[in-house]
Amino acid sequence: MTVAATQVVASDLHALSITEAAALIRRKALSPVELTQALLDRAARIDPKINAYILATPDLALEQARQAEREIMAGDHRGALHGIPYGAKDVFATAGISTTGHSKAYADVVPQADATAIARLKRAGAVLLGKLATHECAHGGPSFDLPWPPARNPWDLARFSGGSSSGSAAAVAAGLMPAALGTDTGGSIRIPAALCGTVGLKPTYGLVSRYGVMPNSFTFDHAGPLTWTVEDCAIVLQALAGHDEQDPASAARPAPDYRAALTGDIKGLRIGVLRHLHETDVPVPPVSRVALEQAYGVLKSLGAVLEDAAIRPAQDYYDVKITIAESEIYAVHEQKLRACTSDFGEDFLGRTLAAVLIRASDYVQAQRERRIMLAEMDELYARYDVLIAAGPGPAAALDAWRTIAFWQKPNLTTPFNVTAGPALMQCIGFGPEGLPLAMQVIGRPFDEMTVLRVAHAYERATSWRARRPQLDATAVRPPLPPVPAPAKADIPQTRRDEIAALCERAGLVLNARQFEQLCATAPYVDAMVARLHKARPLSDEPTNIFRFTG
Repeated sequence: MTVAATQVVASDLHALSITEAAALIRRKALSPVELTQALLDRAARIDPKINAYILATPDLALEQARQAEREIMAGDHRGALHGIPYGAKDVFATAGISTTGHSKAYADVVPQADATAIARLKRAGAVLLGKLATHECAHGGPSFDLPWPPARNPWDLARFSGGSSSGSAAAVAAGLMPAALGTDTGGSIRIPAALCGTVGLKPTYGLVSRYGVMPNSFTFDHAGPLTWTVEDCAIVLQALAGHDEQDPASAARPAPDYRAALTGDIKGLRIGVLRHLHETDVPVPPVSRVALEQAYGVLKSLGAVLEDAAIRPAQDYYDVKITIAESEIYAVHEQKLRACTSDFGEDFLGRTLAAVLIRASDYVQAQRERRIMLAEMDELYARYDVLIAAGPGPAAALDAWRTIAFWQKPNLTTPFNVTAGPALMQCIGFGPEGLPLAMQVIGRPFDEMTVLRVAHAYERATSWRARRPQLDATAVRPPLPPVPAPAKADIPQTRRDEIAALCERAGLVLNARQFEQLCATAPYVDAMVARLHKARPLSDEPTNIFRFTG
């Protein structure tokens, strides 16, 4: 192939979007091998500062890139992802390549087959650069007691990159790859996208297969892309979307042409602004509020019609999600938690072990409440084409995190895991410290087209995509903080004795630190599940009822 430097300066290859790189590859002005090697070389220089990777796969990447080049030269061009490098959060099964979940408990796992998402990108001709850091088992974190360090934020190496798709967002933001796969159970694509300034899409539940993905919550898990631009997100989604018989939750419906939605025209679209989420429920800093108001102004200038709208308080959705999801992730890892509790990090345990305090009736009441929440959304979907909500940020310092914070307040992203439709996070500016700010665009189930259309129109009307983090391979990064001490449990001895009995019944053997952290969560868990118990008609069904599909 023609040397890419004739079209793009070799040192700038990392800044190419998928759209730009694909156009050059299609014209045979850029070699997939050259692009892949450039990104591998950049990772070798930069990633020791960021730790986005758990495992790079350079030999495989170059082999796939050479295969893509041969096919393209022979006239067999598969589409926009042919020859495009990407990375995968290390919860996606990769045949013959370890899939650890960033956990000592699964450090030796080597799958025999690819996850469906990996297989579909392989069929599209994409090039796998390696496996990326995550919070442990896509849950918990940032953690400082795991076999691999946490990913750092490329905008400030002392800052949190968000979780749990931490390495995916950091890698895209740092220009180590143009796209990465992530998962989202309570915000795990969108939170790191917000804190690292990338685009991150949680598709509608069932649109992208979860087969071969380490489960967090069967009820709430979503797989999706993180990219630098909205158009790139649409390109990756096109390859991922579609029915998969191996995933029992997979939707049997065809995927539309997502790029066709990117018209730039949102005139007349009705947008509901969920202002209460960031003003009352989960207050954001003043700098984020200013950026949001400016973003609303951009959307209005493009002809959209905005008005304030409301869903339930964020805490209501958090109660439902946490009660269900912690029960499910505990069940997933129960055997290993019994056999080798200390193979897991303290932050993971500080969340997951709380499931021993949740009763079966709590779980069912949460599923019943979720069904009502889903029905409540119909009125909003009828009134608005999309909803807008704040994203989290700016990113906090790594040493600011405490496990107990997970239990103390809700977040801005979880409501849209509970409601299950598409939600896209995108950058809407930067704070005075140069850290990204973000908003979410939320749509009706399976209406990714409109979500992408709105986000793309906003992106085109602003200049935020021209700004990248400035990375210096020689910079001295601050050391990681120590593992924080567990929160002190302020509960009676009788409650401690009850919790000890529950642990014994569950077959758990906890050390003093682990037990203290569990006891500290008890008041929050008790309050959470208590809010779910209310008078209901006997006929109120849970969300997860069985139905025949034949």
